[in-house]
Amino acid sequence: MQRWRGLDEIPADWGRCVVTIGVFDGVHRGHQQLITRAVKSAKERGIASVLMTFDPHPMEVVRPGSHPAQLTTLARRAELAEELGVDVFCVMPFTPEFMKLSPERYAREILVERLHVAEVVVGENFTFGKKAAGTVEMLRGIGERFGFAVDGQTLLAEHAVTFSSTYIRSCVDAGDMTAATDALGRPHRVEGVVVHGDGRGRGLGFPTANIAPPMYAAIPADGVYAAWFTVLDSGSPVDGLEAGLRYRAAVSVGTNPTFSGRNRTVEAFVLDAEADLYGQHVAVDFVERLRGMEKFDSVEALVSAMHRDADRARELLADDV
Repeated sequence: MQRWRGLDEIPADWGRCVVTIGVFDGVHRGHQQLITRAVKSAKERGIASVLMTFDPHPMEVVRPGSHPAQLTTLARRAELAEELGVDVFCVMPFTPEFMKLSPERYAREILVERLHVAEVVVGENFTFGKKAAGTVEMLRGIGERFGFAVDGQTLLAEHAVTFSSTYIRSCVDAGDMTAATDALGRPHRVEGVVVHGDGRGRGLGFPTANIAPPMYAAIPADGVYAAWFTVLDSGSPVDGLEAGLRYRAAVSVGTNPTFSGRNRTVEAFVLDAEADLYGQHVAVDFVERLRGMEKFDSVEALVSAMHRDADRARELLADDV
């Protein structure tokens, strides 16, 4: 898969293509439907498929300070797009100048003159251009003039719930990882670098990896979770764990109230394995919430609860090993 940042990286001999456009945060099941449709159409036409997304998130430019919690990093979105068969992952820098493009200029200058689109595949609620004034119907009219088709797909819904990034963020925020998994088509992932914590877990017999996630990462509600832990391939070897393989884990999210903690942390206790993980880029895939965050009356009561958490996580994840 080719990866472009901006239109200047389009090859000089670029031909026609099928494009799907959106932020695609989460690359959830609704997004997957759009992307799969675009890839299928491109193959039928014998041309390339392009996923066009934006960085930073448009909301951060339209209303600074309103950046929503991020379900997937840009790199993760690219990985998932590649798995779905996309030929080109195109990141458009979302700048104040880009934001001011009228729908007509947006379609003509980007889609027609630069990308040479044969077809655009989007959700039926797709908007584009200055003040989101462009609609699917407007895009169809422009397409008729410039010779490209527009496929406005019905949004994917189940049980009266329409799958959207906003809905999934609400599930993650509530700690409902089962619902989040159902909408995403896979467990919600939080990535980050393992940093030094206060070392308290090791003293209790539960050495944890203290994970520092990206600034806007969507972190589940405080509590303890059964999760999969993966060391992402960074090129540096890890003694005890193999990069790319997933390991069962019990993950604590919160402020450690038993010890009057103040900083909210994500700490993963990898079950039945031990390794020096400092500095490693890792991923935690949240499967199920085991319990809420509790303040225990004693360290002994906390340790007993941690043993129960580890046993429950082992049990929940056993069938998927």
